[in-house]
Amino acid sequence: MAAHKNLRLVLVTPEKTLLDQPVNGLRFPLYDGQIGVLPSRAPLVGRLGIGELLIEGENESRSYFIDGGFAQVKGEVVTLLTNRAIPAEQLTPAGAETALADATARKAVSDSEFQAKEKAILRARQMLTLARKAR
Repeated sequence: MAAHKNLRLVLVTPEKTLLDQPVNGLRFPLYDGQIGVLPSRAPLVGRLGIGELLIEGENESRSYFIDGGFAQVKGEVVTLLTNRAIPAEQLTPAGAETALADATARKAVSDSEFQAKEKAILRARQMLTLARKAR
């Protein structure tokens, strides 16, 4: 019987490396949908989306809000390079609702401003969903 392997998660933001630890499995958003990663997965490079990073540990699971970036799975190492990673317990529904109201109130007169507004609305909605789930 083969020994059970763990993955090693490396979560990096522009400021610092937030996590470098063994995990049992992960689920996170890619640009075009969700992906789950377990040990012995085929190599992958992908563009991260906006939403929840769910980390399955030995005795617990934790969630982070991630905001775009890139993912690489190589061997047993999963590296996530993201613009921002916020622990779910630090998100509040009130704060996310304020961000959603601000994003919705933005005036957009050009295509680039409209795309930025839509991305801000998506980001705020994903934060709100995760904040409500974490409570």
